[in-house]
Amino acid sequence: MAENRRNRNAPLGERGDRRSGGEHGGEDGGLRHALAVAMVPEIDELTRRVVADIHAHSDAYASGTPVSRDDLWEICRDNLLRALEDFGGLPPSAGDFEHAARETGRRRAEQNVPLDTVLQAYRRGGRVMWQVMAEHLRASRTGRSDTQDRADGTYGAGRTGGGGRGDGAGRIGDRGRAYRADPDTELDIAGAVWETIDRYSLVMAESYRLTQLEMQGRQDTRRVALFEALLDGRGDDPAVASAAAAALGVPVHDRYVIVVATQDPAAPPNPAPVLDDHGIWSFWRPRSGRYAGIVRLAAGESGVLLDLLRHRTTATAGVSPEFDRLSQSGRALRLAEQALRTLPAGSGEVAAFDDRLPEVLLVGRPEIAERIVTAYLGSVLDSAAERDTLLDTLRVWLDNGCAAARAAEQLYCHRNTVLNRIGRIAELTGRSAESGEARLGWALALRALPLSGTEDEPGSAETAPGGPRGPVPA
Repeated sequence: MAENRRNRNAPLGERGDRRSGGEHGGEDGGLRHALAVAMVPEIDELTRRVVADIHAHSDAYASGTPVSRDDLWEICRDNLLRALEDFGGLPPSAGDFEHAARETGRRRAEQNVPLDTVLQAYRRGGRVMWQVMAEHLRASRTGRSDTQDRADGTYGAGRTGGGGRGDGAGRIGDRGRAYRADPDTELDIAGAVWETIDRYSLVMAESYRLTQLEMQGRQDTRRVALFEALLDGRGDDPAVASAAAAALGVPVHDRYVIVVATQDPAAPPNPAPVLDDHGIWSFWRPRSGRYAGIVRLAAGESGVLLDLLRHRTTATAGVSPEFDRLSQSGRALRLAEQALRTLPAGSGEVAAFDDRLPEVLLVGRPEIAERIVTAYLGSVLDSAAERDTLLDTLRVWLDNGCAAARAAEQLYCHRNTVLNRIGRIAELTGRSAESGEARLGWALALRALPLSGTEDEPGSAETAPGGPRGPVPA
């Protein structure tokens, strides 16, 4: 940058070397200066030609949306003027030379014009600018002035008649001084033009990308804020729900679930990539030491979601029932949290709310859960020698519809053994195995056992699903 400043403050005859890409002073620098001096007064005509060329080669710009013709004209004129001044070693007419390029990048990024489209427009502008320079050089060979060309309609047409010189050694005047435009010098000038265009293109592209990053940051902040608003229950306001749908890029009405996952050390920090790999859209945010996510489901994807969470993320998670309006996200969050509380911390299990209704009821009232265990299984828990065997048998028997034969197959014992153990439980608890009320009570007690804090008796660690002390609140 210091070198650039020194170059721009140098006398006009010494500015040519940096912009031409080599040690070019004298003739080359003077010719560049002369070309810039000749073209700056024609900046509006040059802008007209560039705008027309861009429209002819770009449907995006020709449509006038989002870049209007006036917008394109203004930005092209500013870029061309700065480029000519920089190229010819002229003092900047306003601000620094690269301001127009930065402004172009910022504006087009905000208008969501593809960067490739903007870079193509820069190349088209550079091409037209060189064409006009070449026309000046050809006119200098013929000895015709710009005034003559404009008068007879041949501005920049490169005529070779009329008494001018056609030996490739024409001259362009600059403040009373003439410069030879030989072919080698013209090649150097062409290279300097494209070096200038490339440099300004890089400045524009950098500004474009920085603006995109800033816009993405603002969009992410807005998206997160609106998602939090949904989870806080503010989606009942139609304006909030609509804004959240737009920010998240999903419909207001569709099939959704809320998932709350603990941030287990062994689990990925965010399930989104796993779901995305299987075509399932989701959006997640850390929330109170957990990850809360909204998942959009297609028909039949509920089972796929549970399987992915269980086997691909290893996260411990609670899943709400499905809901069809974003405004219901807050209620769904509470249900997902309740499902999560039925699981032991770090278990890597996934609980769908509808699959854990008894546990949800019991975990919300621990004193009732403890009382159900005491009332229906207290005497079995006190029988230390038989406890584990009896609890395993009761669980398998109930899971198989109280069919002793099927339970015996799973327990690898005789049917009569199962019946004898169930009879022993009935004897210890004073309840009939044929009673529907007793069976319901036993089933609830088994579910409440890991939630009640009463399963930490000797020998229970291997049989109780929640471990020796039951679940720790997630």
